[in-house]
Amino acid sequence: MAGLSGSPELNSVNLRRMNEKIGRRYVISGRVQGVGFRNFAQRAARELGISGWALNLDDGRVEVEAVGSKAKLDEFEARLRKGPVGADVREFAAWEKWPNKISGFQIR
Repeated sequence: MAGLSGSPELNSVNLRRMNEKIGRRYVISGRVQGVGFRNFAQRAARELGISGWALNLDDGRVEVEAVGSKAKLDEFEARLRKGPVGADVREFAAWEKWPNKISGFQIR
């Protein structure tokens, strides 16, 4: 049954889906190394309660794996797309993956 606004009512099943943990992997390119991108990702993840890691790749890109709710990962992704001051994100790839059991957010 839909609520007054025409959207589905929040019930225990819908709430569980909203908070269900999913995994995403991101590969970011541009000027993303040497500008504090991994630290930026770690701060954003901690603020949002996201687990995962960030890694500088040998080819100059940054790879990030994150686990959290869809809403939190959407916010995290928006922040990664902008990056820290000094970064110039030129290409951004994201895909969903099976969520690994990761606690905290590490810089690798």
